Amino acid sequence: MAQSIVSDDLWQEFHTVVNMTSRELSEWLRTEAAGEDTEPGADLPELELGQHVHDILGKRRTDLTDDDVATMQEVVDQVRTLRGEELEPAALDDDVRHLLMSLGHDPLKPPEA
Repeated sequence: MAQSIVSDDLWQEFHTVVNMTSRELSEWLRTEAAGEDTEPGADLPELELGQHVHDILGKRRTDLTDDDVATMQEVVDQVRTLRGEELEPAALDDDVRHLLMSLGHDPLKPPEA
């Protein structure tokens, strides 16, 4: 796979909006996939995207592919659309919170200092 160059801005923004650790995200994705509202064998795009985020968190910057960079931009765009510029802890509708958490963003978690 070819390496891709990710801009400093996107790298920083991705790691700002993705505030869950890879372990927290992995546990969340397993919980969501096994949730009572989840149809057996259901193909949930947010869980697939969340798995890709999890995989990106385990990579070094120099190992990112074009697909990884596109995913990073998509996650930043989705989180910013739902949260705006301020990422202060906020209680949100359960569906919105669950979607954000599937992208690696816990809206109740305070931003890193």
